[in-house]
Amino acid sequence: MRLITIILLFYSLNVFAQGPFAPVSDSLGTTAIYKDSSVFIDWASTCFIERGWQNITDTTLGKTTTGDSFSATEKSGVNGVVSLGDGGTAILTFSSPIINGNGADFAVFENAFDNTFLELAHVEVSSDGINFFRFESSSLSQINSQIMNEVNATDIQNLAGKYRAQFGTPFDLEEMIGITNLDINNITHVKIIDAIGSINQSYASYDSQGNMINDPFPTPFETGGFDLDAIGVIHSFVGIEESLNTFKVFPNPAKEKATIIFDNLSDKTIQLIDLNGVIVFQLKSNSNQIDLDLFRYSKGVYILKLIEGGNINIQKLLIN
Repeated sequence: MRLITIILLFYSLNVFAQGPFAPVSDSLGTTAIYKDSSVFIDWASTCFIERGWQNITDTTLGKTTTGDSFSATEKSGVNGVVSLGDGGTAILTFSSPIINGNGADFAVFENAFDNTFLELAHVEVSSDGINFFRFESSSLSQINSQIMNEVNATDIQNLAGKYRAQFGTPFDLEEMIGITNLDINNITHVKIIDAIGSINQSYASYDSQGNMINDPFPTPFETGGFDLDAIGVIHSFVGIEESLNTFKVFPNPAKEKATIIFDNLSDKTIQLIDLNGVIVFQLKSNSNQIDLDLFRYSKGVYILKLIEGGNINIQKLLIN
């Protein structure tokens, strides 16, 4: 009887043990974002895929075939999914570059049918389509035995596929500040790379700390590997059209101070607006020059809005 009790206790501890990261989509503290959330202002418009194997340990099965490059574009749930296969990749672009705003800037959607059959992928970003940089990730799943369907979301951080279908895994460009050759306010490409979930060192994928990524493997079907549904954009310049310049701003980007030069002395209102639509500064003036102190504002992209008579003109200002 004591042995049975010990076995049951050991089993329960392992089944219900929680890692240090956010839980599943329907739990308190989750970071999952539902596909119909109003935070999404855009979706990927193009996708280029490079298929991986159905089973990298048996390449005679061939590569995955489910979906195509169109499947990962537009809103989650609209065009189906594209299955990347073992180690397969997808590179997606957008109607307007993704920028670094407050909190998550985009989210990646997979089609997991429940909260534990989670097929994972690395995420990289680029501002030129040539140089890609990977988000640091963590996978704390056990590696004593091959996982088939019991990935714990609280063991996973910054890997796409952490959440079930219709719920996006968020990514914050703030984490990529300071990387040479990457402009976090001009992300033009996002790359998704299937993480091969094998714990065989010959095939394994690893997180940023060198831990093996253990997820359902093998999945030797046409639908194998990461099933990319969509990428939703939270922060970009979609819907923000700059006007023909009736005022000049320099320097831009700016750090501690920016100067605005107007082409006349008429009465006007100038507003500085963050990407959440909050007016953080407003001034009425009839001068042809305004000096803005920027040290009090967080780094990021802002909108300068000039209201002059019945006319409105806007420009983007980057504070770094």
